[in-house]
Amino acid sequence: MSALKKTTRPPSAEEETRDNKQGMNMKKVLDLSSGDSHNAGVKPITFVRQVIAGCLYPSLLQSDALPPDARLRAQMLLRHFDGGSIGSYTDSCGSMYVRNTIAESISLRDGGVPSSPEQVFITVETQRGLMVMMRLLCQSEGVSAVMIPDPAPHTLARLLERMGVVPVPYRLQEQCGWSVERAELNRAIQASRGRCSPRAIYMSNPGDPTGHVQSRESIEDVIRFAADEELFLLVNEVYQNTVFADGSEFVSYKRVLAEMGAPYSERVQLASLHSLSNGIMGECGFRTGYMELVNVDQAVMLYTEVLLTGDLCPPVIGQIALDVMADPPHPGEPSYTLYTQEVASRLMTLKCNVSRAVEVINDLPGFSCLSVQSGIFLYPHLTLPHSAVTHAQSVGLLYSRRLLEDQGVCVGFSEDHTHSQSCCHFRLCVLMPSDELEEALRRLRCFHYQFLKEYCEITISAPQQSN
Repeated sequence: MSALKKTTRPPSAEEETRDNKQGMNMKKVLDLSSGDSHNAGVKPITFVRQVIAGCLYPSLLQSDALPPDARLRAQMLLRHFDGGSIGSYTDSCGSMYVRNTIAESISLRDGGVPSSPEQVFITVETQRGLMVMMRLLCQSEGVSAVMIPDPAPHTLARLLERMGVVPVPYRLQEQCGWSVERAELNRAIQASRGRCSPRAIYMSNPGDPTGHVQSRESIEDVIRFAADEELFLLVNEVYQNTVFADGSEFVSYKRVLAEMGAPYSERVQLASLHSLSNGIMGECGFRTGYMELVNVDQAVMLYTEVLLTGDLCPPVIGQIALDVMADPPHPGEPSYTLYTQEVASRLMTLKCNVSRAVEVINDLPGFSCLSVQSGIFLYPHLTLPHSAVTHAQSVGLLYSRRLLEDQGVCVGFSEDHTHSQSCCHFRLCVLMPSDELEEALRRLRCFHYQFLKEYCEITISAPQQSN
């Protein structure tokens, strides 16, 4: 049955009139296109801001304004900054004290797999880490390329273009929950032969924007593929702390690589990326992340540090927040209860928002939306009749532009030309207060039926009421 034959009740005339009046008087644009959760109304984690406050204004450390563990953490951090001040530079790759905290947290996460602070590089966001690795990997003659997923994070294509690197897309299998298939990886790299030279394969796990979580078996397949094709593994793991679906578990590429043993654990080179901006922390404004390199030659490690010296140092406030993210309050400490409650509340809000949004979107004619396991985005698929194509070359652009103009809802989109010109996907961030999400869904529903009437010449009749 076509999705457009769904019998969901459209808005009544009274609802349309009310919604149109509200739309004309809207004062707030709801931006679902980005992952800026604080902008959407999510509050910062209290302990993060308390530690930062103590470092910014050390006089607070002489009073009871902050909890004892927050004061102690701030004092410890200040002792490791030159001059006892966050106004001083750190090393170009970040404070060695914070890098050691991150390395210890990685080892704890991965069941004891060793991690060295010398292999951890704190960067100005994950984009900077990716740029450095692209520059290192693409020094050879010929046309350098990187294999990337389709769909991919929306900033990735622009980054590759900026670096002069050719993307080699491999399609994630939507019908199988956005899985990564070895046969598709083989097809993509074979199709690139003769026109470019792939140097690396980029993975997003958990998936951005798809929200899928790779199984251990899937990760092993990718590692074997990278070994067979002598590709460097670039792994975006920024949503590792947002897995909320029952039965889903994040397992890092580094852990799987180590547990696969030789020859893979010794040969496959890996860069793993994490960030403050994404997921539970959502501290986009701090612009700080980190990258861990595995099985990379020491000379390359030194060159990585040289490339990062151009930044002088990553933001010091961001480094403080990274220290807290890597080493949150422990059981028994004064801030532990509040910290765990705030994190759990965000995960529960995210899980409930995903369930609610998937339910509403799947009730809209033409839409199909898979549920997700992690991350903060939904990635629904819209299929419209071909009549809609006559109004614009880009259905996704037309739909998203009109949605913004008419209802003040901003969404990201990507066309799906593999099926037809009347198909597209949308990127919707759902990590926000539930009332904000309900308002966004209400506006989307109102707009969708109007769009079908105007551009597709379709009016969905209300279902017959049974006696």
